[in-house]
Amino acid sequence: MSSAAGAVTDALCELRTRFVGVRDGEPADYIPQLAMADPEAFGLALISMDGHRYSAGETDVPFTMQSVSKPFVYALALSELGLDGVSRWVNAEPSGEAYNAISLEPGTGRPDNAMVNAGAIVTTALIPDTADAPRFDRILDCLSRFAGRQLDVDEAVYASEVATGDRNRALAYLIRSAGPLPVDPVGAVETYFRQCSVRVTTLDLAAMAATLANGGVNPLNGDVVVEEPVAAQVLAVMATCGMYDVSGEWLLRVGLPAKSGVSGGLIAAGPARFGLAAYSPRLDPTGTSVRGRIALRALSERLGLHLMHNPALAASTVTLVTTADDLPSAPTEEQERALREQVAVVAAQGALDFTAAERVLYALDESGPEETASVVLDLRQVTGIDTVARSMLRSGLARLTEGGRRTAVVDPAGHLGVTGGDPTAPPALHVARGGRRARCPGGGPPDGLTAPDRAATRWPRPTRGGR
Repeated sequence: MSSAAGAVTDALCELRTRFVGVRDGEPADYIPQLAMADPEAFGLALISMDGHRYSAGETDVPFTMQSVSKPFVYALALSELGLDGVSRWVNAEPSGEAYNAISLEPGTGRPDNAMVNAGAIVTTALIPDTADAPRFDRILDCLSRFAGRQLDVDEAVYASEVATGDRNRALAYLIRSAGPLPVDPVGAVETYFRQCSVRVTTLDLAAMAATLANGGVNPLNGDVVVEEPVAAQVLAVMATCGMYDVSGEWLLRVGLPAKSGVSGGLIAAGPARFGLAAYSPRLDPTGTSVRGRIALRALSERLGLHLMHNPALAASTVTLVTTADDLPSAPTEEQERALREQVAVVAAQGALDFTAAERVLYALDESGPEETASVVLDLRQVTGIDTVARSMLRSGLARLTEGGRRTAVVDPAGHLGVTGGDPTAPPALHVARGGRRARCPGGGPPDGLTAPDRAATRWPRPTRGGR
């Protein structure tokens, strides 16, 4: 049976189809093992704050984290030492340079930030190393908790990193000569190589990004991986430094904290909204996935994900999920109550944007078993719907209809802007704008009543506040 929330998957699939033919860039070859990746692999994934997962393409293909590991190890260091303790050794300023540049603060020798290689090596070195909890064991446990499952190391990639990592070793020695590195630089680099060689999938990265977006709580299992202030600090550094020398351009055009890696992984986080991830090994000159970069930018533009937009409030979007026989107005007659048991009701409130619409669509899917023939979407308490949310809801309702369920909308303000029903659609229950219920045995709408149409495949760009 078709799901309403499948409208989100549809958007990811459409973007993958749109950009899978892009052939710009090549896999990284300075680490020989990375050059063996399939250049045509392309996956996209999104995980909401409620743990709802959406994906398209090769999202189960394993690859190594590389620099995408940096924000999460930075989070671990902040959790262990606090912001002041970490900032003693690593700054938080954009370098405006490439990921492997020599970016050290004059006078102190501090690397500019934890997202460039020099800063990441120092950050890794800051993780405590004890006999009962070795440094890398702590790092692997932290990364695994962010992903919501036990991760492992790709030993072939690790060996390739060790064999070709002289520049990173040189960076560590240079840092030590310019300022005090708290541990042996060679040991720190070896741990850093293993950290970069941890194996993940696109869905893993989406879960990790979603955990940062969710204030440090993994939305898949509720595990508090880091405290909320730490997650906020990491997202701030990702926003200003995560994309290296194009971080400003990325924040301007995409508007999301992000981090790229030379294996082709790319993450982005919408605070309190979602985690996004992409995987495609073809890289641009900055070491960022070509397809991932253009797909996440297109998704941000289409769904209005930019941080500086005026979003709807995230709390209490869905206020009711029940069946009609549980409503206060339900009749007492057994036969009529039995009929109402087959009608699911989902009520929403407030201003609806992409994040809110996704929650409503998921609630429509979860509103009753598949044998529940009808579902009513109650929008009486909704104050506004932006163009993206409107298209998502109309598309989701149409998917339910195509899957055999009868759909209805209580929409006295006309937020959905529905038009006349499709006479070829399955029989549908229609509700008047004033909330009056009407049966429609023949499938077409009664006089003066309307049914949701199939939304256009390409969603329009959002407007603010539903205006």
